[in-house]
Amino acid sequence: MLAFRGNDHLRIANHLPYLPWQFLVVSVAGGIATVGGVLDWRYHRNPLNLKIPKKERDAEAAALGLGGVPMFALMWLAMMHPRPTMWLIPILVVLIYTVVAISYDEFVFHIKRCGKLENTYHRMLVFGNGVAWLAWFHFIFC
Repeated sequence: MLAFRGNDHLRIANHLPYLPWQFLVVSVAGGIATVGGVLDWRYHRNPLNLKIPKKERDAEAAALGLGGVPMFALMWLAMMHPRPTMWLIPILVVLIYTVVAISYDEFVFHIKRCGKLENTYHRMLVFGNGVAWLAWFHFIFC
């Protein structure tokens, strides 16, 4: 936070609360998503639980590698740029791809075999990330 204190785009204050409310939402929702992801990963590390098929691993890797990682980079660039709206179209294109990829993974693989506990982990991960992204998007563009 100290490294970016002089950046006007971040609106870092000298008093509490130091950061805009959107950063609190990103922290809480992102924390929930992280916990859900870790719990899902641990669930699949147990040899008694179902192993993930290669097609599903590939679908999840595509969603993260071609959706999540570029989205993070685009959002960071928009947040730091003096005219963030120039990043809006690329962000929306990557958003659409990411939503389609996550939906494909959920509706093709997970809906058939996941129990209540694993679905809870997936919902924590998907909705936590969605809410965090919406708060970050609001911070940048509103």
